[in-house]
Amino acid sequence: MFEGIFQPMHLIIILVIALIIFGPGKLPELGKGLGKSIREFKKAMSGDDKDSDAEVKKEIAPQDTLEMKKETISQNTAEVEKETIPQGTPEKKG
Repeated sequence: MFEGIFQPMHLIIILVIALIIFGPGKLPELGKGLGKSIREFKKAMSGDDKDSDAEVKKEIAPQDTLEMKKETISQNTAEVEKETIPQGTPEKKG
């Protein structure tokens, strides 16, 4: 019944290697992405594509990510302005 790569010991070894490579923080994200990919593939194969457009539009720019990007841009802009704008006028000696 269990032959080839689908033996339980082989699956455990594969999971341990994945844990070592990606770490415990990335594995949930990878699992979520894999599950989402499989769902999208099944929807594409069945021809049920009406809901995927709404999901894609919703996921393009989540509000939290957009706010974080704006904050990062404003911080970077402030740092660049500090570096490029001279603090006062240069004094002439002479």
